[in-house]
Amino acid sequence: MTKLSLPSLSLALAFPFLTGCFGSGHKEIQNLGSDTLLEVAGSLAEAYHELHPEIAISVSGGGSGVGIKNLIDGDVDIANSSRPLKEKEIEAAKNHGHDPVQHVVGYDGIAIFVHKENPLESITIAQLQELFGDGGKIDSWKDLGVDFGSPEANEVVLASRQNNSGTYECFREHVLGENGRFKMRCNNLNGSKDVVDFCAKTKSAIGYSGIAYATDQVKIVPVSASAESPPVVPSIDTVLDKTYPIARPLFMYTIGEPEGDIAAYLDWIASDDGQQVLLKKGYIPLRKL
Repeated sequence: MTKLSLPSLSLALAFPFLTGCFGSGHKEIQNLGSDTLLEVAGSLAEAYHELHPEIAISVSGGGSGVGIKNLIDGDVDIANSSRPLKEKEIEAAKNHGHDPVQHVVGYDGIAIFVHKENPLESITIAQLQELFGDGGKIDSWKDLGVDFGSPEANEVVLASRQNNSGTYECFREHVLGENGRFKMRCNNLNGSKDVVDFCAKTKSAIGYSGIAYATDQVKIVPVSASAESPPVVPSIDTVLDKTYPIARPLFMYTIGEPEGDIAAYLDWIASDDGQQVLLKKGYIPLRKL
């Protein structure tokens, strides 16, 4: 299996009973990929192991791209991804003799985060494009009606994700357009939590990350689809009814139709019991519970 990155290693160590050697009759399911899904995947694995002690589920992150690469190579049982597979990735998997099957396990709203003392009340998709997009003309908080007192303090600091992230891909598609490019001066951070922590520590920062990573140290900014549309806060209701403009499904991929223990695990995740785990971790379930 692919070597764990440092963030992944910390989670694996947090669930020591999910990894390691098991005797005859025990099954280990390998589950890796999306950092957006990392925390909830660990919670799902822990809850399922308590119900089925004979099943161990090793969980690690590294980004959607890492999970998808391992899926293509046939080196993982379940790949977590916060974006759908691209046609070229499906083709690559099939060229390796693997047929990826998609399972929607929940939903997510990509929230816009700023420092908790930032007075910004709302933002539009067009303004986000001007902020994050290559060639965009918004570089100062004064352009958004916020004044921190000096030109240096008013310079917007952008918190983004690395390009192997499904969150990066989804934000680009929804905000910058399919062929849009980010500004070179974006701070490209490793994980979903890193973006939120960065915004908590940097008064002039703005960033995007999964809603489940919100803390009391940051503020979520409501988003308007257009200048004429009302601003919308990401929530269970606004994601499920599709009124929040930066929302997405969350996926787990298997090689072929799952069978046996893997099928049972995915069925449990889709059940009310599994969906309650997502809900408690701040993710959007498949349906109202």
